[in-house]
Amino acid sequence: MDFELNPEQREIRELARRFSDREIVPRAAEADRDKRFPSEVHQRAQELGLLSINLPESVGGGGLGCLELVLVTEAFCRGCLGIGTALCVNALATEPIVIAGTDMQRARYLGAAANGALASFAMTEPGAGSDVAGIRTRAERVGGGYRLSGSKIWISNANLAEFLVVFAKTEADAGYRGMSAFIVPTASDGLSVGEPLGKLGQRCAPTCEVFLDQVFVPDDHRLGEEGEGFALAMSVFDHSRPMVAAFGVGLIERCLDESLAYASERTSMGKRLIDHQVVAHKLAEMRMKLEAARLLTYQSAWLMDQGRPNTIAASMAKAFAADAAMWAANEAVQIFGGMGYSTEYPVEKLFRDAKVLQIYEGTSEIQRNIIARELQRA
Repeated sequence: MDFELNPEQREIRELARRFSDREIVPRAAEADRDKRFPSEVHQRAQELGLLSINLPESVGGGGLGCLELVLVTEAFCRGCLGIGTALCVNALATEPIVIAGTDMQRARYLGAAANGALASFAMTEPGAGSDVAGIRTRAERVGGGYRLSGSKIWISNANLAEFLVVFAKTEADAGYRGMSAFIVPTASDGLSVGEPLGKLGQRCAPTCEVFLDQVFVPDDHRLGEEGEGFALAMSVFDHSRPMVAAFGVGLIERCLDESLAYASERTSMGKRLIDHQVVAHKLAEMRMKLEAARLLTYQSAWLMDQGRPNTIAASMAKAFAADAAMWAANEAVQIFGGMGYSTEYPVEKLFRDAKVLQIYEGTSEIQRNIIARELQRA
């Protein structure tokens, strides 16, 4: 059993960490305050190849695996969870094309992503979040393709995306068996994107509503066969949940760094905060949760890269990291006391950014449902 990263992985991790410290950390507070997508950071990360490391080499990507993506994601999200999400969530939209795309689809759309194009994964609807099979967007067969009608919500980077991967019902009454997936350019007639929605945290990572009014999609833009959309989405989540777990790992590490630095300097009742056992125990618990979340996340990514089933591992990593991140952010604010409630220090932002980790990409409750289901299958 080897827990060491190989030399290339260590180099990628160090490059991403240096980039995060230099480019992300100094811009985090301003990007959050202004609710502004950090386009200059995106461009610099793209130039370094950090945003396409997991895309196939045949389209200009790095050809690396899920673990390498996790290493980059963790480093970015230690700097800022909002900026990290904005930069890394493209991997969620491109993964369906990696898994099920034709040669044409891969060359055209993965090639665009490798060159810096943004894309969006359009699944969630106003009446269907955790209930994936309950989506109502319709794809009606017409000559040469389909007409898509419906709406999506909370779609990351939709206002900046060049194309979407849209999930729709090709058979309305067939439940999850009636779902199909389509690549839809955002310039398509009948497609419109709303203004970014107001949010508690991760404010620089735009999430929008998407409206589809009889949007024509040609046959060659369907991903896989009709009715395979649900299975494709589940496969995508096995690939993407390690990345989302890494969001949480990065945030926990930042919470620990900020809390440790503050507790080592701030005095109360005649001694440093860290010399009070109650505070020291909070820091010790934070470190334990960080290491546990990181190991679960790396394991789930490693299993994916080995071609082994990782559904239960990915759900454990995502749920544990999300819950631990929310706990760590809450404790960081508590360690800072009144100053933790102030915008003068970054922990109030860490607290706001953390909450959605327990909600998107499958809530913590849904992850526990998946784990319980997999246990019954064992």
